[in-house]
Order: sequence, then C-alpha cells, then structure tokens
Amino acid sequence: MVSLTVNGVVREVDAEPDTPLLWVIREQLGLTGTKYGCGIAQCGACTVIVDGAATRSCSLPVSSFTPEQKIVTIEGLSPDASHPVQKAWLEVDVPQCGYCQTGQIMAAAALLQSNPNPTDDEIAAEMTNICRCGTYNRIKTAIKLAAGSNHG
Repeated sequence: MVSLTVNGVVREVDAEPDTPLLWVIREQLGLTGTKYGCGIAQCGACTVIVDGAATRSCSLPVSSFTPEQKIVTIEGLSPDASHPVQKAWLEVDVPQCGYCQTGQIMAAAALLQSNPNPTDDEIAAEMTNICRCGTYNRIKTAIKLAAGSNHG
C-alpha cells in the first residue's frame, strides 16, 4: 500500500512500487484527465503538478512519492474550470485535437505559479510539452492572457 495526497485528499492505493504515478492516477484513482502519451517523459501529456512543479508522471514510480507531497491533477486544478489558465484556454480556443491540453494546462499553471508574468522566452523555455497539432502560438497567447488576469 502506498499513501499519496492527490487533489488535497490522502489516498491509499495498492500498487507495485515501480508502477508509474500516471497509471495509479488513471487506474486506481480513476482520474483520467491525465493522459498517456509517450511513456518516457518526453511529450508532457501526463503532466501533473507536484509541490508546485510541473512533473511528468509516466516515468516516475509511485514509490518515489510521499504522502507529504501534494500532487494536483487537472481534476484538482479547479472544481469548475475557473482557474485563470483554464479560462484563458477557452477564451483563446487553444486546442485542436485536445489530447495534450491537460498536460499543457498543468505545465502552464505551474509556470505561472512560479513566474506570474513570464516573457515569451521564459514561456518557450518552460513549456516543453509537445502538441502534434502545433497550437504553440495559441498556447503562448493563453498563458499571457492568464498572466494578465493574475494581475487584475
């Protein structure tokens, strides 16, 4: 048994120690907003926030987490899609296929938590998630919009 704090709730899960966090989140906890993309922590579809940092969950074993660490999935970002990043994503109409967007949103939320007013270069450096549809300009626009809403 492993204890994890996910979206503010301590959860006991029965998983092998080497099970990736992604599969515990999806299969044991039923939080399917976090997506599987590549399985090698390259694409970012599986991004969650751990203690404020964007974290790729597909390649980290569940045994590497403690109950003290706060894991936030897309379901825990906001109960009603009112997080500034989620609102900006809707306003800018960022997604095309949408598959990568939960990971993109989580990475953007972590970025704005640590840097509330990032420059274009800082956004480019931090937003390393892959979007096969190529909506990078809309992603950047939405991040800038969400950053503006943080100040006003």
